[in-house]
Amino acid sequence: MAGQTIEKTREVRNGTLRLIVAAIAIVIELVIVAVFAQYFSEQAKWLAVLTRIIAAFTILVIYNTDVTASLKVPWITIIMVAPAVGVALCLLVGENGIVKGMRKDFQKVEAKLFPLLDNDPEVSKVLSAVDKRAANISHYITQSSSYPLYDGTAVTYYPDATAGIEAQKDAMRTAQDFIFMEYHAIEDAESWHEVQEILEERAAAGVEVRVFYDDMGSIGFITTDFVGRLRERGIKAKVFNPMGGLLNVIFNNRDHRKITVVDGKVGFTGGYNIANEYFNITHPFGHWKDTGVRLEGPAVRNLTVAFLEMWNAGGDPYSNDDDFARWLPAVAPSLNAQGFVQPYADLPIDDKRVGEDVYISVVEAAQDYAWFVTPYLIITDEMIHAMGLAAQRGVDVRIITPGIPDKKIVYSMTRSYYYSLIRNGVRIFEYTPGFCHCKMSVIDDVLATCGTINLDYRSLYHHFENGCMYCDCDAVADTKADFEWMFAQSREVTETYSNPAAGRYLHHLVLRFLAALL
Repeated sequence: MAGQTIEKTREVRNGTLRLIVAAIAIVIELVIVAVFAQYFSEQAKWLAVLTRIIAAFTILVIYNTDVTASLKVPWITIIMVAPAVGVALCLLVGENGIVKGMRKDFQKVEAKLFPLLDNDPEVSKVLSAVDKRAANISHYITQSSSYPLYDGTAVTYYPDATAGIEAQKDAMRTAQDFIFMEYHAIEDAESWHEVQEILEERAAAGVEVRVFYDDMGSIGFITTDFVGRLRERGIKAKVFNPMGGLLNVIFNNRDHRKITVVDGKVGFTGGYNIANEYFNITHPFGHWKDTGVRLEGPAVRNLTVAFLEMWNAGGDPYSNDDDFARWLPAVAPSLNAQGFVQPYADLPIDDKRVGEDVYISVVEAAQDYAWFVTPYLIITDEMIHAMGLAAQRGVDVRIITPGIPDKKIVYSMTRSYYYSLIRNGVRIFEYTPGFCHCKMSVIDDVLATCGTINLDYRSLYHHFENGCMYCDCDAVADTKADFEWMFAQSREVTETYSNPAAGRYLHHLVLRFLAALL
């Protein structure tokens, strides 16, 4: 046990060191580029004029992009104040050819994958008869992300991440064909070791086992030889978007998804990664609150497709697929099926904002109440307006955020958005036992969402994400009951932030300006 502890400490230290080195390298590159851009623009009048022309053109391009003004204004402001530096930074962390190349890779995979999904229009018609609002949101998801709606699928809601991971392990033990796992973060510690033991046993029995994780999300938890060690044990493993010392926008686009699929019949998603803190084995930020859902039935097909998309387009070519249909078997409806289920995914490299649009659609559809929980609250003016307008219509709009932060500056940014929401009637609660990492919504006892999508710019605009909407089933009532439990464990801060002091108000204005740049 002592040896394991020493090894674990070394692994975390090495992973953190790699993150620090990469971060320092990127900062140095940013400074060098900014300094050189400013220097050369000052050496000759024609260069200064050229710089201003380029800056004006860049501003026009940014202004005309199909992106929220909440993200445009900070960049336009920086370019206007310091044209040379602003343009240089924008070109470095804005879109470039590598992202366009990644988009082409995804489009090639999607062209083969999405036609294999089962889009039955009759299911949508039945949902429309049950609740037109839910049917409209479902229609948007299908049109924008190509992931269809299903019936015949049982949904189990887990108000605790520990219950969710135990259910996952039970399902994995029964795997006969394949196990797919995709996570933002994996920690090489107790929680993962229990999972890995099952994966090794199933791989030895001939089951295809794949593990896909994000390098940035896991960089402080594992070492660079993690993939190799898994492969040695018969587990096919890939890492998404490895961190390096060269600055590129692609580092900004992380895989934030959390998906497990067993045999194409049972699937899991939710807010939790496979690391000790998510299951309260450790308590770095008080009690960690996280949630998830289990799907059994045809709707698991969407989760399988989402995984295969990232596996084949978002990582190295190790063990890419030639036959996608092999992993998409026909699945009979579950005997415990209720209502309707629609897992979906969101990409940061296209021109659609599925995650944000679903949340806005949810609050706009609400008639009685619309409740949200998120670890970070950094949202666009469009979402602020939608929530405030719903509250002014008489809808009970509430948001739960953490009572104990995991990142203090982001926590301050979260609180900087309170006043804009509160003044329009939205109620804010902070989860006092610790850090709530779940990402959910529920409205009117009709539909709920659970997945990986935070109410922040990174999830809504920069990350690869996935979510699940479920309607007209017991899981909706279970989700609402968990919200009621969280409200009882939280303190309402609506009154506290309803009239912030001038100093704090100015501080919050600065934080909100910077939020779009992080």
